[in-house]
Parts: sequence; structure tokens; C-alpha cells
Amino acid sequence: MQYYLFHRQLLLLDADGRVPEDMGIIDDAVEFSLADGVRCVAADVPEVVCGLQSVYLRASYDVLPLTDYHRAGKAFELLYWNEHHRYCGRCGAELKRHTDISKWCPNCEVELWPQLSPAIIVLIYRDDDILLVRSRAFKRAYYGLVAGFVEFGESLEECVRREIREETSLEVENVSYFGSQPWPYPQGLMIGFTARYKSGDLRLQQEELSAGGWFNVEHLPDIPKPLSMARKLIDYYVAKRTRKE
Repeated sequence: MQYYLFHRQLLLLDADGRVPEDMGIIDDAVEFSLADGVRCVAADVPEVVCGLQSVYLRASYDVLPLTDYHRAGKAFELLYWNEHHRYCGRCGAELKRHTDISKWCPNCEVELWPQLSPAIIVLIYRDDDILLVRSRAFKRAYYGLVAGFVEFGESLEECVRREIREETSLEVENVSYFGSQPWPYPQGLMIGFTARYKSGDLRLQQEELSAGGWFNVEHLPDIPKPLSMARKLIDYYVAKRTRKE
């Protein structure tokens, strides 16, 4: 059994930077598993357990095997949901744990599950150039890709075109699905696309973007770290355009 313990939203690892095992019984712990069926334990603890060190979840990507990083992400999402969804939104009754990933209202007799927030992220290309933007929400000065949350009543492809139009005033074509990624910050799902520039002059949405422009694939600015879907999209397109035939 592997233990994904958090203290004040920081993940706890052992002295060797690994996920601890065999920690015994922990109050209010949640058991869960991924597709591999390995049983894991998620828990918030009131203090750092002796011998363990704390690390931000994003930073754990650099030290954990990818499977452990994904498990830590699911553990964090379950704990976040448990903390922020204690009462029924319909009647106010206290919810009870029902399964690993659901709760039960004893009054309304409805079962509730965690809700994901799907968001698209899109690499816009024009031959050897890609469009990179700097969000005002970024904590460091790097360039990323156009992204945004999916709204009610629209498809993923419609969301891609809307977000591009709103943030850049550009029109695109050949919108193609690239891949998806769990994004536990705190309950997201990133869905990656590529799209080819069609028309329009670049005009940035000033409320959300502080900078942006077209960059040649061989002369890119500071870009996101490898754990993100943005970086996967950028790396994919750079490799595609610079591949030697």
C-alpha cells in the first residue's frame, strides 16, 4: 500500500524522495486506485510525519516516477473534493462517504461524484512559426499557449475556436485533437489541440494576456516545463518541423 499524504497542500515524501509505504491506519484516509488496480491511501495530516519532507505537487513531477505523480494528483483531487464538498447542495445535509470517489446524501438519497473542469489548450501554427502568449496569471515570465475552460453548450472544437477568437482575434482551420492530461490543480482536465492559422491580425485580449506573438520553432522564448500539455504540444510541433528527412 502506498501513502499519498498531504500537509497544508504539500505532498510528503521520504528522505529519498519516494512515496512512503506501510504508514498504518490514518484518520479520515481515502483509499483509491488508478487503472493498474494498485491500492493507495490519500490523507491530509495535521503535521509533517517524522522523517518525511514536503514538496509542492507540481515540483514532485521532477522527482517521482510518472505513475506516482499521477497517483499523487488523484490523491490531491480526492482530498480537495472531500474538503470542499461536505454538505448536500440541495438540502444541506452532511454527506456520507459511499465509494472511493463518491458521497451519499442520506436525506435526498442522491449519490454525488467529483466534478472535473475540462479546459482546452491549443497550439496555433503557421508554417515554421507558432503563436505563444503570456498569461497574466503566470507566476514566472514564460510563454505558453492559448487555453480556456469549456462552456455549457459547446463542443471541444467550438471552444478552441472561441478561445482563439476571444484571446487573439484570429481565425483557424484544421483543428485536430492531440491528447488529454489530468491536471489536478485542483480538478482539471487539459485537452490538447493543434490548429492552423487561417486569417486575421493578432490582437491580444489585454485582460488576460500581457504579451504574445509568432515565434520560429528554432528560436523560442522561455516555455512551460515538460509536465504540461503546453510543453508536449510545443515539443511535438518543433520536432515535426525540424525533423530531418
